[in-house]
Amino acid sequence: MKRASNPASGGRNKGKTKEADTSHCNSGLVVATHGRHLVVENDDGARLICHPRGKKSQAVVGDRVLWQPTQESSDEGVIVAIEERRNLLYRQDEWRSKSFAANLDQLLMWIAVEPVFSESQLTRALIAAESAGIPVTIVLNKIDLPGAPTARERLAPYRAMGYKVVELSLIQETEAARAQVGPLLDGKATLVLGPSGAGKSTLINTLLPNARAEVREISLALNSGKHTTTSSLWYWLDGTRTSAVIDSPGFQEFGMHHIAPTELARWMPDIAKNMNDCRFHNCTHRQEPGCAVQAALERGEVSPIRLSLYTALYDELSQPRW
Repeated sequence: MKRASNPASGGRNKGKTKEADTSHCNSGLVVATHGRHLVVENDDGARLICHPRGKKSQAVVGDRVLWQPTQESSDEGVIVAIEERRNLLYRQDEWRSKSFAANLDQLLMWIAVEPVFSESQLTRALIAAESAGIPVTIVLNKIDLPGAPTARERLAPYRAMGYKVVELSLIQETEAARAQVGPLLDGKATLVLGPSGAGKSTLINTLLPNARAEVREISLALNSGKHTTTSSLWYWLDGTRTSAVIDSPGFQEFGMHHIAPTELARWMPDIAKNMNDCRFHNCTHRQEPGCAVQAALERGEVSPIRLSLYTALYDELSQPRW
């Protein structure tokens, strides 16, 4: 068993906090969250509602946790500890970054020809995944539409950086699209993210015909109604529970505030490729003389949009946090 951490620390050890007694605990996987309520799946596939011991829940979908039955009911549990995470992703709200998914094998960034995708959102997702060590595949949907050549041109810099880009038309060629996506998901825990209208819901419903029923069951169990759809949900794709997709609607941006502005460049491959050749070791790649990134921009090796996104993010991350 992996080393467990105190859930109040969110997986981080702080000071000399006494570790919880986990000798008589059950292990499980967090498959859904809503506020302080979590749905935990046991190793035999059974699911139950669990609650944190403290006021706030630090566990997220994808976490392996240790839990004990409550004294009031054997059908509910209390989270005693969160096992050590392989990785962790954050989402961004108006005020701060919040963790929302852990222990992922890959990120599937689902965008489309229409509506036109945001390079800012795409860049934030890629940086978040890079910093967490999570591989990314970009899927471009709706390539049957007239704007496909323009979308391909916009994605050319990302292909050049080494990102895998898959093109398909889920509605027009459903079976062919399934044949493309299926192998990408096999044997992995995959977070699927995409803007409204890109076809992500169609993908989930195509892969998982019973997904809506599963959402309703979780909603009833949590007594939270339709609001559960704003939380991350873990779906198994096979009976052996080796392949899974995590659907996480309800937010537009990845949280970035755990990344220092001076570390930002290293998580953007096209900028990181040139940064070590700058004259100054602490170059911010904006106006310093002898900047190799600016020189790469002039040679056409870094796109103006990408450098503009880097500058905007650098300024954002440099703002004081309250």
